[in-house]
Amino acid sequence: MSRDEDSSIILAAEPWPENAALYQQMKEEQILLSDNASSLAVQAFLQMCSLPVQVVCRPNAEYMSPSGKVPFIHVGNQVVSELGPIVQFVKAKGHSLSDGLDEVQKAEMKAYMELVNNMLLTAELYLQWCDDATVEEITHPRYGSPYPWPLNRILAYQKQWEVRRKMKAIGWAGKSLEQVLEDVDQCCQALSQRLGTQPYFFNKLPTELDALVFGHLFTILTTQLTSDELSEKVKNYSNLVAFCRRIEQQYFEGRDKDSSSTSRFSKGPLLR
Repeated sequence: MSRDEDSSIILAAEPWPENAALYQQMKEEQILLSDNASSLAVQAFLQMCSLPVQVVCRPNAEYMSPSGKVPFIHVGNQVVSELGPIVQFVKAKGHSLSDGLDEVQKAEMKAYMELVNNMLLTAELYLQWCDDATVEEITHPRYGSPYPWPLNRILAYQKQWEVRRKMKAIGWAGKSLEQVLEDVDQCCQALSQRLGTQPYFFNKLPTELDALVFGHLFTILTTQLTSDELSEKVKNYSNLVAFCRRIEQQYFEGRDKDSSSTSRFSKGPLLR
């Protein structure tokens, strides 16, 4: 066994520390829909694993992250970003939400998680950076808010160019907003059919799929945009709205009242 393998086993075997931290951008004035959704998905996953984490908001969180994406967690000497790698890191420490699934179910769960990332996350990015009204009224002012002029505009345009290049590469650049919203509707329809009347996507216990779906749908439902078109697509599926409310109540309300991880989300009037 190599020294690196040996040290990684020792790190994985260490218990989860009380001072574990999750980093994201400033909540009230800076963070955008897609990053907020990704952060909430990780928070939900860790809550479902009963692993405590303190949410830390930093204006430069995106630049602190090893992958350039938020959220990332700081646990002991380890820094891990994004839900997938965080799930693997947590599993190495002996915590898993999907151990009870068989191989077919695990493959199905992975397929639905890819659907959410390919449709909902991409739609959020499209709306933020390719819809002119949203870009002008919300995205540019929020993204550049921690920085002085002209750096705030330069960084916002740099990010916009980067996202639009990605949209072009995956064939989304030529889509209209109506086509993107239709994609969101189809994704919600597939999720609604899979969920049915179950409390979670795989019956009675949550998996990382539930955390991911909750992060995106709850954030869509509770984020003020230039129009309600995106949230209305989710509201068309009453079992998805009830699913979000159920997870909010079970894993966020009444926990760590002083923590920014819950105070923002326990106010969701749209889910009352």
